[in-house]
Amino acid sequence: MINTLKAAWQIEELRRKLLFTLAMLFVFRLGAHIPVPGVDSKIFADLVASNTLFGFFDVISGGAFKNFSVFAMSITPYINASIIMQLLTVVIPHLERLAKEGEEGRKRITQYTRYLTVVLAFLQALGTTAALRQAMGNPSVYTYLLVAITLTAGTALLMWLGEQITEKGIGNGISLLIFAGIVSSLPAALGSLAEYLKTGTINFLSLLLLLVIAAIVTAGIVAVQEGQRRIPVQYAKRVVGRRVYGGQTTHLPLRVNQAGVIPVIFASSIMMFPEQIARWFVGNSVAEWYLSVFSWGTFLHTLFYALLIIGFTYFYTAVIMNPVDMADNIKKHGGFIPGIRAGRPTAEYISKVMARVTLAGAVFLAIIAILPNFVLIATKIPNIYFGGTSLLIVVGVALDTMKQMESHMLMRSYQGFIK
Repeated sequence: MINTLKAAWQIEELRRKLLFTLAMLFVFRLGAHIPVPGVDSKIFADLVASNTLFGFFDVISGGAFKNFSVFAMSITPYINASIIMQLLTVVIPHLERLAKEGEEGRKRITQYTRYLTVVLAFLQALGTTAALRQAMGNPSVYTYLLVAITLTAGTALLMWLGEQITEKGIGNGISLLIFAGIVSSLPAALGSLAEYLKTGTINFLSLLLLLVIAAIVTAGIVAVQEGQRRIPVQYAKRVVGRRVYGGQTTHLPLRVNQAGVIPVIFASSIMMFPEQIARWFVGNSVAEWYLSVFSWGTFLHTLFYALLIIGFTYFYTAVIMNPVDMADNIKKHGGFIPGIRAGRPTAEYISKVMARVTLAGAVFLAIIAILPNFVLIATKIPNIYFGGTSLLIVVGVALDTMKQMESHMLMRSYQGFIK
């Protein structure tokens, strides 16, 4: 990785892209410390510290949520809008036609995603403001609207920053913003570990065990993220005029973790939402029972969380990967899978292989998501955000960004067969 960065810095075009990306990330981190007017940040920070759901949002936003800054909602509304648009593309014929129209169709869908992001951001800002009104003293309708509009504008600005990074910088802008938010909390986590060692809360063996687990999990994430099931595809020879086309053998790559981190986000939202509702009804017998049985870390919570992740992995993979379309594209270009007839048998074969590969990816995501519970038991280190969504995002974004840099350098240094 270090050698790749050094080589990239020597290329003027890549150096400009890297500097632009760093400048946009600096703006993001600067905005994370600009408070929203009318809110007592100290009271808000105490509320976040006592709530698991808000703590999860704070990790994703890189501390902006705890500070209740203009970027408090991070880029979450845009992610939700993108997921919704992907699902609607399968359901609504008009959006499906746009998705197949090439660049112009994708631009239209991107524009719809932006509009939906603003709507979702405003609704989420109103809900967050209403739920945490105790941090605003005696708020009026004007105060609610001011806070909601400020948070919505912050999310819209983050969306613009992410698109600018994707267009003029290096890597996927939205993913890099989430990456920067998670990594920014690392110094505070290291400081907490040092404080625990100093006070005797943990010992050196616990810290060493944590480092060993982190190294093993990181290696596992890299292996699964890069893992593929390659289905061989043979293309028949075609004679067009005096030219002969095809005749080569290639492969159809099916990634082990095709759904990425989306199933974990889905499952986390579903499991955390009822818990948050129950916390609003202090003293209610039903709410108290739910919190005692399904609160974070309990056996039933962990079990249902893992099952939801596995289910959503299959669901999301089925949405973004259509075996029928894949089989039609192979047939259209004169290709076939050796031993499998073209058309419907090919689609059924791809679907069967995809189901088996997805099972491995789904189980892997479930294990990674519930890992913090077992790390806490093994190391006895309190209040540590290790594993799960954060680690998966950090490793995945780092791998994708380095691949983009290497592809840029490969195109710049390619000289062809004859000098």
